Amino acid sequence: MSNIYGVWLKEQRLAAGLTQQELADMAVMTRSHIAHIEAGRRIPSKEDARRLDRALGTGNVLSSFLPDDGAAVADYFEAARLLEQQAVMIREFALSFIPGILQTERYARAVLGTSFPPVSEEECDRLVVTQLERAKILDDPVMPVVWALLDEAVLRRAVGGPEVMAEQIMHVVRLVETGRVRVYVLPFGLGVHPLMQSMLTLMRFEDQPPVAYSEGIQVGKVHDSPAMVVRLEGAYDLALGDAMPLKESLALMRATAKDYGHRD
Repeated sequence: MSNIYGVWLKEQRLAAGLTQQELADMAVMTRSHIAHIEAGRRIPSKEDARRLDRALGTGNVLSSFLPDDGAAVADYFEAARLLEQQAVMIREFALSFIPGILQTERYARAVLGTSFPPVSEEECDRLVVTQLERAKILDDPVMPVVWALLDEAVLRRAVGGPEVMAEQIMHVVRLVETGRVRVYVLPFGLGVHPLMQSMLTLMRFEDQPPVAYSEGIQVGKVHDSPAMVVRLEGAYDLALGDAMPLKESLALMRATAKDYGHRD
């Protein structure tokens, strides 16, 4: 993600003789939030930008020149990936694929194999390494808290073939069994649910406002407008309420892995 906006904000702050904490106090924000914007890791909401304009006396410059919402999905995903590393709680909803931080190497390669335009073998290797690096946040036995809500289609779609699917599902099962993640399945029998339109990631932090990330075909967006995040959290909570309980979800995953040919 381009950091022109963050650099300009920092220049205006320094020109005003303010520290990040002083600007944060004046704009009713946290210091870490200011730091993430300046570093290009966050895009301020319109409300944040208006408060920064007032605090810095910059008219409506920061409000008017927010980064374009039509930026490439890869740019927005990079912002989401960086936020993922800072989160204390991550809640995922997966519509078609296992969430990235839960993917095995072979599953990730199978997903990347569907890219259009196709990626080279070298680029595929690089992307797989990035994916596996993301998963290292699970090396800590406690933080971040990770929940995954899976549409049943995620389990039934044989990405990479039966062997890859059996391995992938059992990888998630082991994470659930050790208590590292909680996974819930939205069964086909439920019919429609509030999250059917796209995948969704919700993230919470110790010292900054929560954000959401949604993604579709060639479209991705980080949402940090408080009103939008509340709406997306509400949709997630409604869907979670209709999901199978943890033990039943785990049993379904085990049964599905067995159907793909897994043997204990």
